[in-house]
Order: sequence, then structure tokens, then C-alpha cells
Amino acid sequence: MSAKLASLVVLLLVIHVPSSSADDDGHQFIYQGFAASDLALDGLAAVTPGGLLALTNATFQAKAHAFRPAPVHFLNASSAAASNATTGRARSFSTCFVFAIVCDYEGLSDHGLAFVVAPTTNFSAAKAGQYLGVFGAINGTASDPVLAVELDTIMNPELRDINSNHVGVDVNSLVSEQATPAGYYDDAAGGALRELQLNSRKPMQVWVDYDGQAGQLDVTLAPVQVPKPSRPLITTAVDLSTIVARGPMYVGFSSATGVMVTHHYVLGWSFSLDGPAPPLDVSKLPVLPRVGPKPRSKVLDVLLPLGTALLVAAALAAVFFAVWRRRRFSEVREDWEDEFGPHRFSYKDLFHATNGFSDRNLLGVGGFGRVYKGGVLPSSTGLEIAVKRVSHDSRQGVREFVAEVVSIGRLRHRNLVQLLGYCRRKGELILVYDYMANGSLDKYLHDQHVPVLSWHERYWIIKGVAASLLYLHEDWEQVVIHRDVKASNVLLDHEMSGRLGDFGLARLYDHGSETHLESTGGEQMQDLRLDFSAR
Repeated sequence: MSAKLASLVVLLLVIHVPSSSADDDGHQFIYQGFAASDLALDGLAAVTPGGLLALTNATFQAKAHAFRPAPVHFLNASSAAASNATTGRARSFSTCFVFAIVCDYEGLSDHGLAFVVAPTTNFSAAKAGQYLGVFGAINGTASDPVLAVELDTIMNPELRDINSNHVGVDVNSLVSEQATPAGYYDDAAGGALRELQLNSRKPMQVWVDYDGQAGQLDVTLAPVQVPKPSRPLITTAVDLSTIVARGPMYVGFSSATGVMVTHHYVLGWSFSLDGPAPPLDVSKLPVLPRVGPKPRSKVLDVLLPLGTALLVAAALAAVFFAVWRRRRFSEVREDWEDEFGPHRFSYKDLFHATNGFSDRNLLGVGGFGRVYKGGVLPSSTGLEIAVKRVSHDSRQGVREFVAEVVSIGRLRHRNLVQLLGYCRRKGELILVYDYMANGSLDKYLHDQHVPVLSWHERYWIIKGVAASLLYLHEDWEQVVIHRDVKASNVLLDHEMSGRLGDFGLARLYDHGSETHLESTGGEQMQDLRLDFSAR
């Protein structure tokens, strides 16, 4: 009897996996942390030493994916679902995961994350910095259908988002089949709806349950310490059989970063076919990293007076070196600018990116300053930039001016030149944009040495600029009046799409104000005329 018991103990020790487990056919698995996981990772995705699945980090304009490497046979005729496969129905499934969205600046964040069911783990065609890292455009391709449950923290009018804190069900498109503000129905309070902030830096639990017989998908959300609510947040009809018809599918997570430092974490994950996902033990999940300053130790309180003297001496010794560096790369930086940190670039980085603002990098000279082509910045992912140096009007409040620059930098539209950030140096303001490979529109209208635009190209450019103005006037959270729409301020990207740029004269107004109504009435495209007789 004792020999059999010893053999059983040895067998259990051999097959025990502390962080994850799965059944023999891969139809059920659970990860209580990811320290020993076998996930297929790409992009920014990585497992931290503490066992967290970190989909993103402080890198801007990038994407990340983490998928279970073994495919799931949603139409597998084996097991109890044989009848479903023969009738063409997809099998039921259930998944549960704990996530957290952590931003360095409280209440702010960039893109969210999504749970994804896809026919491949290769997302090389997906756009970095957009569309949650799932698609290269708003919609997917008919040959590669995708189901996604998005936890989004950005309101993008292009995707018809309802707000900047929502849960949505997407079928082969980032325009959600159904979406609702993030929250949960609290059973302890009689089923009252409680709001949740997805980017609250706190872990939350998500349950996704699909009923193959009914063709119904339920999405439930709750704080990590709250049991699964009896009422789902979203219930919608989804025909999973049309998505998984081509064969085995992969399940996992996708995310993307923009220009705000945001970390997307997954703490635990379970999945099951033909039954409920195994429950996660919250006590076994890894701990999120601390955000903000750590509490000061008592030892530091004792040693601080002694260390102060040494620090003062070291500071005096470094004065000469600091003065020399300040003269070469001097900037104007004030305490109130800390709130705009992610949008602030160092003059040193911009200086080196433009080869010291060399004339060889000069792209053009306008009434508001010079524009230089810049190389790749250390904080970007291969993104070329354009750097504009303008004189700052000291009569306008500096703080208000920078606030407007940062607000404009939050604009997101395919026909706007993306304003990435700024730098201040003495009486000079330096603005950083995405680099537009084909330059400005005016050279195609007036320069005899460049090819003549076709009628189709002209219509495409005008249509793009009109779409950008509609977004600025109607679709964004404030009304943006550009006040300087002309051919030289329309830039063309590598696909010859028109993008409106140069917001040096732009003004921001609240929707419905009389001032904004008068301004939008005067915002005409009279300078954006195509001189057909000349070209």
C-alpha cells in the first residue's frame, strides 16, 4: 500500500505544472501566471520575471500579440461535439482572464487590448500603433475572419466608438457589432450597474462565453475580487461557424501603443471547449508592479542628512560640465510641463535626428518657420519625423499654447499629419510631426519639374482634406479651427493621400459656442484650389 502511494506522489510531482496546465487534446487550459508558459509572443509582448504577461511597454507606435501555440478545433468532429460539426455549428467555448491597463499618468491611457480568435498567429500585416494591433485597416479580409472582444480606452470616431472606456464585440472589423460602456451588474446590490474604468491601474476579470447551439456570445466584466456576475455586460448574436469554417483557430491577445506610455498586462487566463473555463485562483496570480514613488524607508531618514552633504559636493563638482551641456542643448522647461511629459521631446534628440538642423535636411521654409527631415528617434520604432522650428509669440500664455499643442497632438485621423510632440528652447518652439514622403501639395500644382496630378489623384486629395476638416469641426471632442488651409499645408504621404498639417494658427473651441460657429463658417478651402490652367 505504501509503495503504491509513493508511486502516485511521484507521478503527481512529475506532471504538475505550477503556472499553467492543459488537457491532452488542448481543449482546456489554465495559466495562473505565465512564468512557465509556452505562449507564442511577438512584437512588444514578453513575460516579466514576476510571471506577468506584459503585452506592451514604454515603446511608442508598436504592436504586440500573445497566442496559445496549439490551434483550437472549434469544428472538430471528435468528442461530444460531433453532432455540432456535422450540422455546421461551432462548438461552445468559454474563456476567463484577468487584465490590467496601467498608465504612468493617472486617468490617461492610449489604446486598449483585445481577446482574439483568429486563423493565424502571424499579424505582420497589422498596423503598429493602430487598430489594437489586429488589422492593417478598419476591416479584416474575408479570407481571414477574426472574432475579437475589445477593451478599448480611446474614442475613435472613425471606428464609431461610443466613448473612450468601452467593451465591444468585433467580427472581422473594429467597428463593433455591439459595444457598451465598461461596467458590471452587481449581484450584491440587487443587480445595479456599476461603472468601471478600464485604465484604473487595477486588475479586472473578463468572462467570454459562447453558446454554440444558441449562437450567442456573452461578455462579463467585474473587479478581480468580485465573483462572476449573473448578468453579462454584453449579450449578442454571433455565428461563430462562419468565422471558424476554414479550420483550426488560435486564441490569444492583441494590443498596440500610441504616444502615451501605457502598459497592458494579463495576469491569468483559462479556456475550455464545451464547458465553463476553469476558475482562476486570484491568490495565485502575479502582482502588478508599483506605480509612483515607493515609500521611504526609516534607514533613509537616518542617512539622508549625511547623504545630503555628499550630494551637494557632487553637485558642485558637476556644475561646470552641466553648464557646458546646457549651453549647447539648452531648453526651456518648467514644472507645469510634467503633465505633458509624453509629448515633450528633448532638444538633444531632435538636434541629432536632424544632423544639427543641417541645410541638407531642410524640407522647406514658410511664414512660420523652417521644416527639417529627421531620422529615427530613440523612443520611436523606425518612425521618421519632420521637425518644424518656429518663433514663439511671447504675448500669448506659454502654458495655454503648449496645452493647445498637446490637445492637437491627440487628434487621430488618417487625413491629418500626426503631431507627435514639441520642445521649447528660449524664444523658439519646436514641433515634431510624422514625416510625409511626398511633400506638400503646392509643388505638384506649381512646380514644372514634378509629375502632373491626375484627375483621380486630385479628387482623392481634396476628398481626404474635406474629411479631415469634417473631423476637426464636427467629430472630435472639441472644435478645431485650422485657420490656414492652403495647398502648402496639405502634405502627401507615401500613398499620395492628402493630410492636413501645420496647426500653428489653429484654435480650439467648445461645441456649440457662438465663436466656433462663426469661425467654422469662415473656414473655407479658397486657398486649396487646383490651378488647372497652369498644370
